Formats: sequence, C-alpha cells, structure tokens
Amino acid sequence: QVQLVESGGGLVQAGGSLKLSCAASGLTFPSHYMGWFRQAPGKEREFVAGTGWSASTTVYSDSVRGRFTVSRDNAKNTVYLQMNSLKVEDTAVYYCAASLRLVPVSDAPNYTYWGQGTQVTVSS
Repeated sequence: QVQLVESGGGLVQAGGSLKLSCAASGLTFPSHYMGWFRQAPGKEREFVAGTGWSASTTVYSDSVRGRFTVSRDNAKNTVYLQMNSLKVEDTAVYYCAASLRLVPVSDAPNYTYWGQGTQVTVSS
C-alpha cells in the first residue's frame, strides 16, 4: 500500500520560512518523479515544484521560482520543499504526489499517488 505523508506545515509570518517533508512508503521511490502541489480556498490545485532522480529534472512554477527549493533523499524515501520569503498568497494546503513518469510533469493527472496535504498559512 502506497502512502505519502506530508509534514511541516503551519502558521508563519510573511517573509518567513517553512520546510515541508513528504515521507513515501510502499513504492520504489527512486523510480518516481515527485511533485508538490498546492490548493488555496476557492482555487484549483496548482503545481509548485517537482524533482526526479537527476537535478536536471527539477522544475518550479513561476510563482515560486527563486523562493522555494525542492529536494529529495532517496535513502530516506523523502522529498522536501524548502519555502523561503513566504507571501500571504502562498497560503494553501500543500500536497506531495508521485508520478511514474521519469520526466518533469506538472499536470495533476500524471500523478498516481497523493498525500493527504498539510496546511500552510502565511499571515501579513
């Protein structure tokens, strides 16, 4: 049974930082492209960042590039999202997801497994 468990969300002031973690189990972690998505109230789920087995497969959305850093530790079956210079508009539920595609993918339908999400709230 595949499980993706996010942690690290919380309340932070604008300009602050948070680091999210996503621990995966039940899958061959190195073989999956891992993505982070977020969904704010009343908005569609949007791609934030993703990373594969190679650094060259790391991609970011325009809204977070330069502020967020995605990384993975294949030995720990964990993917991370370091979020710096947080803005109020970053407030959302953040989800990690796993895709069997081996190339960067930003569309949610390309992801097979999803975590339950963790809330990130940025106050002004």
